[in-house]
Amino acid sequence: MRLFARVSILALTLTVLGPPLGAQIDPMTPDTVKAYDPVRDQADYIRREVMIPMRDGVKLFTVIVMRKGTTHGPILLSRTPYDAGKATSRNRSQKIEEILPVADAEFVNDGYIRVYQDVRGLDGSEGDYVMTRPLRGPLNHTEVDHSTDAYDAIDWLVKNVPESNGKVGITGSSYLGFTSLMALIDPHPALKAAVPQSPMVDGWIGDDWFHNGAFRQPNFNYVLGQTAKKGGGGVPYGTGDEYDAYLAEGSAGDFARAYGLDAFPFSRKLMEHPTYDGYWQEQAVDKLLARRKLTVPTMLVVGQWDQEDSYGAPAVYRALKPQDRNGDMVSLVIGPWRHSGVNYDGSHLGDLDFAGDTGLQFRRDTMKPFLDHYLKDNPPKGYKMPGALTYETGADKWQVMAKWPGGKAMPLYLSAGNGLSWTRPGVEGSDSYVSDPAKPVPYLPRPVLPNKDDAWKTWLVKDQRFVAGRPDVLTYMTPVLDKPVHIAGQPMVDLFAATSGTDSDWVVKLIDVYPDQYSNVPKMAGYQLPIGIEIYRGRYVHGFDKPQALVPGKVENYKFGLPNVNHLFQPGHRIMVTVQSSLFPLYDRNPQSFVPSIFDAKKGNYKVATQSVHYGAGGASAIWLPVMPD
Repeated sequence: MRLFARVSILALTLTVLGPPLGAQIDPMTPDTVKAYDPVRDQADYIRREVMIPMRDGVKLFTVIVMRKGTTHGPILLSRTPYDAGKATSRNRSQKIEEILPVADAEFVNDGYIRVYQDVRGLDGSEGDYVMTRPLRGPLNHTEVDHSTDAYDAIDWLVKNVPESNGKVGITGSSYLGFTSLMALIDPHPALKAAVPQSPMVDGWIGDDWFHNGAFRQPNFNYVLGQTAKKGGGGVPYGTGDEYDAYLAEGSAGDFARAYGLDAFPFSRKLMEHPTYDGYWQEQAVDKLLARRKLTVPTMLVVGQWDQEDSYGAPAVYRALKPQDRNGDMVSLVIGPWRHSGVNYDGSHLGDLDFAGDTGLQFRRDTMKPFLDHYLKDNPPKGYKMPGALTYETGADKWQVMAKWPGGKAMPLYLSAGNGLSWTRPGVEGSDSYVSDPAKPVPYLPRPVLPNKDDAWKTWLVKDQRFVAGRPDVLTYMTPVLDKPVHIAGQPMVDLFAATSGTDSDWVVKLIDVYPDQYSNVPKMAGYQLPIGIEIYRGRYVHGFDKPQALVPGKVENYKFGLPNVNHLFQPGHRIMVTVQSSLFPLYDRNPQSFVPSIFDAKKGNYKVATQSVHYGAGGASAIWLPVMPD
């Protein structure tokens, strides 16, 4: 028995420590070990995992990474629902640039301490997860939210990371942009700067869940992947055409019920609040921030072709700019990027190529000097925050402006003969098309496979010739431009239209049409480049909180904005505007007959309707473009 005990102890020791030098290991020694630390002595970084307690006792998993030898380092924090452990283990490497996301290199190579934290209830953190947890108040009866969690995390970090200088910045994109903004509500005194990127701000008006009341159906994939403890991922409808998969089930609500998604709490919240009611209004971060004094310098960032959160950053900029009397508290950056593209290689997007890596240019030349100024102990002198920094697409150059928008609104009128004119038409008229819910206009070429070839990331720059010639798409176009037209701001739709039904969606696209012969860049010959695309659900024409049936044949004035842009229409190009009534399956189909909730629309509610767009005289449909002076 003693010999057996001694052999067992030796075998256990060998599984952890390995055999003594010169000794052979027993062939039957178990070959599993309890753990392996991939951070070896030769690593050029320190990586710590800690559980930080919140005020309610819940502990949040946090990873702290810095280069060895760091002292007096500023802390750059991101609060994420996407696994802080994985975010700080991109590659199994001994080099700090390899384990962290690409966008962190400029910072950790200059003494920054990078911190990632799992939001409560996900991955390594304790507590309950609530999607975009509302601020304490009418929708949140607990004592905690993302504002308090950020405060408590920062308080712990500045007291327990001896290598830091006690100054903290916060950043991140999408959901991480949302948590960055929430940290600005009652911020910790050590929070000195924020760079929210493509933040989720108002999920009903123009960010992830709805756009002007039209529901974005791919949300169901996100809800399933984000909130299912087991079995999460995409909705299991197969790998075929997403267009067919959604069309087969009927309404978005029927689709959810077919795949059991109606049992998910957040799916229910979406479907129970189809209108801009208090549930959405109380969560709109721009409104929350506008009610508070801005005390943390903030640089808001968004991509011009952000396919998920194009609304939020400009909305927060509009809400906060009135407080910025000295021009040193809030800035807006618009780059030529997709959603979160600022953090990756920004040299191209789809078929578009830019003048170098625009993502790196921003991080190195704008974001880092901003953070250095507010977070470093001895920052370089002479820094001045740009009022707005935007990339002028079409000219391929960065442009600094004192404020945003830079251009003056000028109407480009729809006119007879499918034309566009800077002069208001003297003759009244209209064009019509038939919208059939059984044959909705796709947002991508069929088959719709958003996960193939980065189609989802690049759909907003997709050549629009794939819908050219459809009878349910109206097209208006200028003559060939003899001089450049430079716009910088938010194009506004001013549409006079009617339907034979009692509800309708209106989709408007602003397009840059390249010359048919374009030898400089042959792949762009004849290209129809979308500059902005947006949808508006007609039932809300008299108020987003007041859905009403439309009166058949009555002309209504639909006013809504396209995404903010800085773009140059070059001479030899043409400006195009198109109007249609569906963008499927990105947005759920409007049945074109009024029902209290489109999530509950039945097969018989979906009806063919004749849509008419009016121009001239009292119904002068136009796109108001923010035109820059010559």
